[in-house]
Amino acid sequence: MNSTQRLPLVDILRGFAVLGTLGTNIWIFAYFGDLSYITASAYTGWWALNDFIRMLVLFFVNGKLLGLLTIMFGVGLELKYQQTMRKGNAWPGVYIWTVLFLFVEGLIHFTLVMEYDILMSYAVTAMIVAFIIKTGDKAINRTLYLVGGFHALIILLVLITALSGANMTLPSSDAIVSIYQNGTWFEQIDNRLTNFWFFRTEAIFIIPMNIFLFLLGVKFMRNGVFSQDENGRQARTRLLTIGLYVGVPLNLLIFIPGGAFDLPVRYLFAPIMALGYIGIIGKMVEYTKGYWLWKRLGQVGKMSLSIYVLQNIMASFIFYGWGLGLGGKLNSIEIITIWVTLSILQLFIAQYWINYFHVGPMEWIRKHAVQGHFK
Repeated sequence: MNSTQRLPLVDILRGFAVLGTLGTNIWIFAYFGDLSYITASAYTGWWALNDFIRMLVLFFVNGKLLGLLTIMFGVGLELKYQQTMRKGNAWPGVYIWTVLFLFVEGLIHFTLVMEYDILMSYAVTAMIVAFIIKTGDKAINRTLYLVGGFHALIILLVLITALSGANMTLPSSDAIVSIYQNGTWFEQIDNRLTNFWFFRTEAIFIIPMNIFLFLLGVKFMRNGVFSQDENGRQARTRLLTIGLYVGVPLNLLIFIPGGAFDLPVRYLFAPIMALGYIGIIGKMVEYTKGYWLWKRLGQVGKMSLSIYVLQNIMASFIFYGWGLGLGGKLNSIEIITIWVTLSILQLFIAQYWINYFHVGPMEWIRKHAVQGHFK
């Protein structure tokens, strides 16, 4: 699909994804970086009500919104590619500098705000995918099969290893918890830089998955999945069916205690359920009158990079010791309330910012930095 018309559903889905991503990260902030709180590894039996509520939220968001956000980054890459082709410019050309700047933004975000930054991983992925799409549809399809198969094989091997009794869940550390609970902001920065490669393990590990999901976003864009015509509606219905009948059952495995399914759910099954989110949001936009909400989510989507960084800054201040220090003191309902409150606040921030400035602050800086380099 080659069109200069902006597709509202793309911005809405991007906005939904970035706010939903905080639904996973909020537990990491609330428990000082202890990743056991987004897994089932600490449980050998059924949960207490407080734990069950947390796991119920994670069933809907953990890995799903990250998967959706990754697909939408691929959509954005394809939009850049189409724009470059329409102008008759070389590809990847200037886009390389955009990606490099994204990597720098991610490095700054990692250093100053959050050790589980996704922007650096996205930048590396975008660099790889930019050259893949240049070679044509056959290369895209071939890469989808090869990279997707490789990633699925690795995750299935992890699952087999975990079922055999080995500990194959996300790591946590009492020392890290202590730093975020009692340490200063500068001590937290030092901890991130000192343990750089430890904290970047996930970002490197998920690159094959990212490549697959980026290319899936490219394919969706080219096949008109986000269009408001009959072809788009039928495509979204198929995605909804996949998410509902394949994604949901597989993701219910998150409720099995012991942690064996932690990594498979987050890194393999969650993106399948994310496909259903594209379908259901598409139908809700089409058949409901929630115009205010869709418009606000679209505005969040237009400045998704700025919102992603902003929500992590706000959550750090609320939960970490150098801020309000609420980490470890709240139950699941209170943490969910903070997530919803921050999301609503960001809807209004995006509304007023986009109305007055038309582009997010980080998006503006990157755009003008890249354009200034080529003046």
